[in-house]
Amino acid sequence: MRPMDSPTLVPPAFDRRAWPMNGRLDHWTAPDGWSLRRYRLGDGQRGQLLMLGGRGDMIEKYLEVIGHWAARGWAVTAFDWRGQGGSGRLTDDPMCGHINDFGQWVADLKAFADDWRAQAVGPHVIVAHSMGGHLLLRALAEGMLPPDAAITVAPMMGVHTAPLPRWLAVAITHAMCALGFESRQAWTQKEDSGRQRAMRQKRLTHDPERYADELWWRDHSRDVALGSPSWRWVAQALQSTRALEQAGALEHIRVPLLILATNVDRLVSTPAIRRMAARVPGARLHVYGAEAAHEILRELDTVRLDALRRIDAFLDEVAPV
Repeated sequence: MRPMDSPTLVPPAFDRRAWPMNGRLDHWTAPDGWSLRRYRLGDGQRGQLLMLGGRGDMIEKYLEVIGHWAARGWAVTAFDWRGQGGSGRLTDDPMCGHINDFGQWVADLKAFADDWRAQAVGPHVIVAHSMGGHLLLRALAEGMLPPDAAITVAPMMGVHTAPLPRWLAVAITHAMCALGFESRQAWTQKEDSGRQRAMRQKRLTHDPERYADELWWRDHSRDVALGSPSWRWVAQALQSTRALEQAGALEHIRVPLLILATNVDRLVSTPAIRRMAARVPGARLHVYGAEAAHEILRELDTVRLDALRRIDAFLDEVAPV
């Protein structure tokens, strides 16, 4: 794969604040009747690609990379997880990112993937970011029919709890849930000032323009905006990541897997990514340095284009037409 010091590509102009032409935005109904917002773009000459976002994400944040893969011939499908984006809410607070059990999201993914796979011939590949990466790996460990290839980007294989030790974070979340606060926001996502926005941006990306795109979409489509997670979400994230690491199921995942991460991630645990990647047979891991924050696919082009090169080269190798 090409290293980061390879010649820089000049990306084509892309309007990140508009839906691409010829795409289709609709809804898919889960087995229990819940409606998930879905978007599809591309003709599928190369194959079928499913894009899974992270916690608090909405489809709009990834239109640029969806457009990239559609231009390469993939039929790209993306959806908003239950309870976020355009897929409704699970509490009365529209800004609270809540779930009672991560198992619900795993069940949604398995059902959605079964339907997605049945729509067209392959190859079928999945790209998953952050929480989406965790849910994909958990679903595969629990027996989901594997795609032809998978890529996880900054996957949530562990939660970055610093400066608190993990045991204390677990104790606090259990206490808050026991006190009846499980469906309330665990913290306040303050973006009232330029300083607060800059602090949050640096945790996500070094690119202020792509960060501003997220704020633009939230301001222009308030129904997709989401704030902090609930205490129950935090408790579930800590429990689910620990269970995946301890269950021994990672060794049974049989899918060509590329993992991209960064050493300076302040949202997910890079040491956990390293530990768990070593247990997945044949998994390939590339870890960026300080040049990359959590949202690698929404970073400055020096990082973003390098990541896309690595992903595209991996798919050309392991999931040829």
